[in-house]
Amino acid sequence: MWSYYNWNGTAEARVGGGPMVGGGGGWGSSVGQPPRMLGWNVPPEELQHIPEHWFKYPEPNPSLHILLAAFYTLFMFIALLGNGLVIWIFISAKSLRTPSNMFVVNLAVCDFFMMLKAPVFIYNSWHQGFELGNLGCQIFAGIGAMTGIGASTTNVAIAYDRYSTIARPLDGKLSRGQVLMFIVLIWTYTTPWTLMPLMGVWGRFVPEGFLTSCTFDYLTDSDEIRYFVGTIFTFSFAMPMTLIIYFYSKIVGHVVNHEKAMREQAKKMNVESLKSNASQQNQSAEVRIAKAAITICCLFVCSWTPYGAMSLIGAFGNKDLLTPGITMIPAVCCKAMACLDPYVYAISHPRYRLELQKRMPWLELKEKAPQPETQSTTTEAVSSGA
Repeated sequence: MWSYYNWNGTAEARVGGGPMVGGGGGWGSSVGQPPRMLGWNVPPEELQHIPEHWFKYPEPNPSLHILLAAFYTLFMFIALLGNGLVIWIFISAKSLRTPSNMFVVNLAVCDFFMMLKAPVFIYNSWHQGFELGNLGCQIFAGIGAMTGIGASTTNVAIAYDRYSTIARPLDGKLSRGQVLMFIVLIWTYTTPWTLMPLMGVWGRFVPEGFLTSCTFDYLTDSDEIRYFVGTIFTFSFAMPMTLIIYFYSKIVGHVVNHEKAMREQAKKMNVESLKSNASQQNQSAEVRIAKAAITICCLFVCSWTPYGAMSLIGAFGNKDLLTPGITMIPAVCCKAMACLDPYVYAISHPRYRLELQKRMPWLELKEKAPQPETQSTTTEAVSSGA
C-alpha cells in the first residue's frame, strides 16, 4: 500500500490506505506533515506507467531539478552546435564527402537527434516531475533508444572501417555502396530495439529517477523484463563495446608494428627516416594513434557502462541500491557522450578544421593544408579518419 499527496499536502490514497513508505523529508510538505513522496503530483491515470520502486522515495530538493535542467540545457546547446557543424560541413565540403566520412555524419545525426529530446526532460524538470506524462515519456525514451543504439553500432562501423583501411591499405577501404549498406544495416538493427518496447511487444519504456526522464524498464519484477534487459545488454552494449575495443587495439598494434618496421628499414638504408620532414613531427605516429584509440574506447566505456551496470542491478540485483539520485548519473553520462563525439571524430580532423576555417575565419583556427607526403600511408589513413 502506498499513498501520495495532493498540491495542498493532504494525504490521498493511491491504491489504499496505510503508512507512508520510505521516510525522509519531502521538500514541498509543511512542517508537521508527512513528507511528500516521488509521484505525489502525478495524475491518477498516469500512475500505472511508473514502476512502484520509485514511490517509496521522498521527492528531491527542487534545486536538483533546476541543476539537472541547467546541465541538459548546456549539453543540448553544445551537442546541437557541434554535431550540426559536423553535418553541415561534411555534407557541403566536397573534399570531405568520402565513404568513410559517411559514418561520421551518421554518428553526428544520432548525437544530434539524441539531444533534440532534451526539451522533454527540461520541461519535466522545471515542473519537478512527470509533467508531460506517458506520451512525453515514450517520445523521450524512443528517441533515446534509437539514437543511443544507433550511435553505438555506428562507433563499431567506424572502428571496423579504420581497422580495415590500415590492415589492408590497398584493398581495405570501403566503397560508397558498401558504406551505405552498412548504414542501412545499422538502422535495420536499431529499429526493433525501439519499436518492441514502444509497441509493448517486449519490454517497455518507463520513467526513472526523478520521474523526469525515461528509459527501458529494468525494475519490474518479471521474467519478461529480465530476459529483455539481459538481451539488450548483450547485443546493444556488451557486443559493441567488445568490437570497438578489439578493432582499436588491433589498430594500435598494427600502427606500432608498421612504424617499427619503417624505422628498421630506414636504419638498414642508413637514413634517419623514410618519411620526409619527420624531424618536424612533435609526436611519433604510434603515440598519436594510441591516444586517439584509447580516448574513443574510454569515452564509450565511461558513458555507457554506468547505464549497463544499473540495468543489470535493477533486473537481477538489489533494487534498493538504485535510488532516484543515483539513477540520474548514468543518464547525464550518456548525454555527455553526445557532446564529445563530434570533437573526437571530426573537430580533430585536419581537413574538417580547414573547411571550418574557410567558412568561419573569425575562429582563427590557423589550420594549414595537410601534406600527405609527410606521413606514411598507415598514419595518414588513421589521422584523416579514413
